[in-house]
Amino acid sequence: MQKGRTDWAAWVKDHRWSVLAAGAAIQLFTGIPAAWGVFQPSVQQEYGFEESTASMAFYLLISAFGVGSVLGGWLGDKKGPRTAAYLGSALVTGGFVAAGFVPAERPWLFYLLFSVPVGMGCAFLYPAVMTCAQHWYAQKKGLATGVIGLAVGLSGGALTLLVRFVGQRWGIRVCFWVLAGIIGLLCGIGSFFLVLPKGRGAEQDKGRSLRPGQMLKTRQYWILLVIVAMATPSVLLFSPQIVELAQQRGLEEQAAYWAVVIGSACSALGRLSVTWLSDRIGRRRADRWVYGALTLLSIGFIWTKGYWLLAGYGALTFFYAAQGALLPSLSTDLFGMKFAGVNYGFVALGMTAGSLGFGLVSTGWESMLLRHLVAVGASLLGFGLLFALRPVKQVGNAENTQ
Repeated sequence: MQKGRTDWAAWVKDHRWSVLAAGAAIQLFTGIPAAWGVFQPSVQQEYGFEESTASMAFYLLISAFGVGSVLGGWLGDKKGPRTAAYLGSALVTGGFVAAGFVPAERPWLFYLLFSVPVGMGCAFLYPAVMTCAQHWYAQKKGLATGVIGLAVGLSGGALTLLVRFVGQRWGIRVCFWVLAGIIGLLCGIGSFFLVLPKGRGAEQDKGRSLRPGQMLKTRQYWILLVIVAMATPSVLLFSPQIVELAQQRGLEEQAAYWAVVIGSACSALGRLSVTWLSDRIGRRRADRWVYGALTLLSIGFIWTKGYWLLAGYGALTFFYAAQGALLPSLSTDLFGMKFAGVNYGFVALGMTAGSLGFGLVSTGWESMLLRHLVAVGASLLGFGLLFALRPVKQVGNAENTQ
């Protein structure tokens, strides 16, 4: 068995592109949060949910992703990314199948059978893919994670087109089952390619990696956790209602759905271009640019109407997605590669804190202006905190954290 694994790793060494291709295939239909805006109206209608109830399904999905990233990262570090990816594939597939059977007017059952397993499954898949890619592309971590991030961004568009095509003809429940089949097939095949280099030595940490317990004691971890949380309001306070918001600001329903498609395309471009740039100018510097742009765009988004709203939302998703794509490589720059999976999982808890915290607080807000002001303030705080994020001396791998 071990010999077979070694032989397969040797094949992948000569075909490193296969890891990126597999990772992209896995992520193409698992970017559920990016497309929730197109799911939500159909879910509300089919299951009889209020807007706040359907939005909570989204916030819990994001929260489950954060918690699952720790468990999935730990499993990937212990048993390898392939094992974590197989389990993640099963959770996502099972969640979509189960959602099709949930009775109407049972939001708690929808949360339990859809939001939790799908969020957890995506969390098992994302760190497995990103950690594996960074091991094989240790000198171009930003570019490698950016290529896979491109598929994460395109996921929103792919899901939107599929939901619109299948959902309008046969309903959202059938759409969930179709997605289960597609995700099960792509993720199952893609997971097979996720093996680590022999000896896990591609990054050659030489003992400089921080264990999770050591990382949690650093000032840098807690600063980064808050920074990650502060990015969430700029997009997640608006994405569940983006179709409705676009209609309120002068767009017809058909045009409003383009907000999701445009957001998806911009997300893909942000994930690829900014991560590529970060290999050249440094992860921390690139992140400062990202948070600065989020602050300015959040201010402008307050007044956008009509097609300008589509442009503003696209720009916000460009930089929000770039922030998320930078996170895996920024985490390994700061804390090392050996425990990359579980350490990333702990960093991703910032998304959980931001999504659930801002989501719960904003549930009762009737004022859209208040959402905008919170988004501006949060991104501005994240921008300021990035100047306090310094390299971890013990890791000695700080060249890209400038």
